[in-house]
Amino acid sequence: MGEKLNFDLQAIKDDLIVGISECNKRGLIHSGKWLAELNRGLKIPNYKLAVPPIDTGISEVEFDDYCLAKSYFDCKEYDRAAYFTRLCTSPVPKFLNLYSMYMAKEKKRLDNSPDNTTLSGNAHLKDLSDLMKLLNEEYDRKKLDGYGMYLYGVVLKKLDLSQLAVTVFLESVHLVPFLWSAWIELAPLIQDEQKTEMAHLAHKAVEINKYRPETCCVIGNYYSIRGEHQKAILYFQRALKLNPKYLSAWTLMGHEFMELKNTNAAIQSYRQAVEVNRRDFRAWYGLGQAYEIIKMPFYGLYYYKTATQLRPYDSRMLVALGETYEKVGNNSNAVKCYQKACNVGDIEGNAMLKLGNLYEKIKDRENAVLAYKNFVLDERSKLERSALINAYLYLANYYLDMKNYEDATFYAHKILELDETKPEAKSILKEIADGRGKQLAVTPVDTVNEVNMNIANMECNMELETDGGALDETSVIPDDLDMSLC
Repeated sequence: MGEKLNFDLQAIKDDLIVGISECNKRGLIHSGKWLAELNRGLKIPNYKLAVPPIDTGISEVEFDDYCLAKSYFDCKEYDRAAYFTRLCTSPVPKFLNLYSMYMAKEKKRLDNSPDNTTLSGNAHLKDLSDLMKLLNEEYDRKKLDGYGMYLYGVVLKKLDLSQLAVTVFLESVHLVPFLWSAWIELAPLIQDEQKTEMAHLAHKAVEINKYRPETCCVIGNYYSIRGEHQKAILYFQRALKLNPKYLSAWTLMGHEFMELKNTNAAIQSYRQAVEVNRRDFRAWYGLGQAYEIIKMPFYGLYYYKTATQLRPYDSRMLVALGETYEKVGNNSNAVKCYQKACNVGDIEGNAMLKLGNLYEKIKDRENAVLAYKNFVLDERSKLERSALINAYLYLANYYLDMKNYEDATFYAHKILELDETKPEAKSILKEIADGRGKQLAVTPVDTVNEVNMNIANMECNMELETDGGALDETSVIPDDLDMSLC
């Protein structure tokens, strides 16, 4: 009873660290949190990690605090996560501290949103302003990495400091080009800046000469960017009164009529543009779109073909042509268009998806799998959430049919990452588990019978060799066996 228990604390701490990593990787956040709390409470003097942390940017002395804070963060306990990383200086824990502070303020805003009072709105703005001051200090001291700059940009954007946010986001994507979230935040801000620049340009053009068709087109473009399409059309019409042969005004006016769903007027504008210059690919492309809208695909096919001949390396023309071929039932030409669009550089990032969808439709599974695999590897696919889920679902089902359970499991888990309630993915994982169970199951009776049969065959062969010496092949091989198959 008085026996002293000896524990290898070094090994226990190593196991705890491995357990934290494994739980967090699998989304077992509460188990990971529990292990992290145990790990932080287990202090060992001069402890050295058996394996350095996989995540670079985490110092060894801050590793325990980071693990605990990350577990709190995963459990949406943001204030706790911020508290335990408040003294951290290495890049990853420091970012987690700042991000936790931001998420805590956002959570507080959402919790107070039912009140919908000016007081709660002002309180949130004050919280964001306080965080902005902290981030600004770090920024001025050159203490923010690319991830920190991304967070700083998000806060600036929330506070409507768009111009400074653009500068910070640009620095972020320069330092971390693969940080897709920063690109997504940056895109609409650039559009807002374009509006401001267009407004300045319009004022400048009016000051120089307001009776020039170019000035009218600049003002028309300004109203178009603002979404005021009727005003835009008015200024394009003024440009055409000043110069009926002004090509850009006809084409741009066609675009505005398309925005207003006035297809007939758009067709007339594009036809006038083509009369002025038959090499204006935008007008031909616009005509293709217009006839596609009014359900006349063969006319659309003609105009898209012409646009593609004028712009053979523009993926937008090729995709539009491929879609029209698909509508008229010419799948082989549609495939060629989508393939070429991928090869010349897919501007809009949808050619590979359309290629996969077409292969799926014509039941060419091998090529569909290749296309979908390329699609899901494209960073732009993350913007097409529904399409991405469908691609993962197709790949998971394909590998399940091929009994490639490892790849099927990988793609099924990808679906669950995007949509945790997706029943198809859960059904696939169940089928995978059943399939693996059948592979592992070995019937003992069958194994015994197989062994007995092998022993019997060996004994039979020994008797034949003993009684008759070397065997005559003709006495063993039946006469009707086709030897050419051997």
